[in-house]
Amino acid sequence: MTERGSSPTPRAALQAGGLRPKKRLGQNFLRDTSVLPRIVKAMELGAGEQVVEIGSGTGVLTEALLEAGARVTAVELDDSLLAMLEDRFHDDQHIRLWHGSALSFDPCIECEGTYKLAGNIPYYITAPLVRHFLENDCRPALLVLMVQREVAERMTAAPGKLSVLGVSVQIYAEAEIVSRVPAAAFYPAPKVESAIVRLRPHLSGPATENTDTFFTVVRAGFSAKRKQLANSLSAGLGETREVAVTLLDAASIDSKLRAEDLSIEDWKRLTSLWTAAQP
Repeated sequence: MTERGSSPTPRAALQAGGLRPKKRLGQNFLRDTSVLPRIVKAMELGAGEQVVEIGSGTGVLTEALLEAGARVTAVELDDSLLAMLEDRFHDDQHIRLWHGSALSFDPCIECEGTYKLAGNIPYYITAPLVRHFLENDCRPALLVLMVQREVAERMTAAPGKLSVLGVSVQIYAEAEIVSRVPAAAFYPAPKVESAIVRLRPHLSGPATENTDTFFTVVRAGFSAKRKQLANSLSAGLGETREVAVTLLDAASIDSKLRAEDLSIEDWKRLTSLWTAAQP
C-alpha cells in the first residue's frame, strides 16, 4: 500500500499500470491536490463518518477522505482502476471497495445508517446519479460533488434561469457552489471548467407530497421552454390552452412567463391545483 501523503499523480499511477484514461467513461482525474482540502472541508466530516465515494479512480480523493478520518466505501466501475485501488489500499481497514455502476448502488443495503456522498462525477452520469441518491429512501445526509461548472450553475440556479435539473435538485435539497475548479486541475484536462457543489437534503424529505405528479407538471412546463408557459403546459399535459391559463391564474402565475421563470413554490402550487382538478 502506498503511504498516505506520498501518492503518485493520477498520470504516473496510470502509466505505472499501463493504463490510459477512458473517454467513454468520462474519466478526468483530479491531479491538483490543493483542491482536496476544499472538498474535505465542504464534507463537514466528523471522525468515523461513513462516506460513499463515487468514481474513486486512482484514489486521490479517497486518500484525502481517509486522512480526514472517514470510513470510505469506494464505488468504481472500471475493472483496471478497481485493481489499482485494491493494491493501494489493501492494508487499510477503513475502506471498502464496491465494484459496479453507481446507479446500481443501493445505500439501503450497502450503508449502515447515516452516510455522506462525495465524488468527481462524469458529465454523462451527473443528472441520473444525483436523482438516484436524492430520491432514494436512504438518501445521504450531504452530497459534495465535482461536476461541470455549467451543471453546477444549473443545479443552483434561481428563478429566471431554472431548468428541470435545477428543480429536480432543489425540490430535494439546498444547493450551493463551494468553489470553481479550472480545467488544468485534471488529467487529462477537460474542455470546460468544473465546480464543487454541495447539496444538503431537506431534513423532512422532498418539498412536495407527490413527486411523480410534481415532475409530470414540471416536465410539461419545460417541454417547450421557449414558449410561454400556457402553451407548453397545454401541450405537455394534453389540456386545452384555456385550461392551462385557468390553472395558471388560480396559481397567481402570469401565463406569459416561461418555465424557467417559476420558483419551486410556483411549481408546487401548480401541481396541487392540477391534481385537484383531475377527475
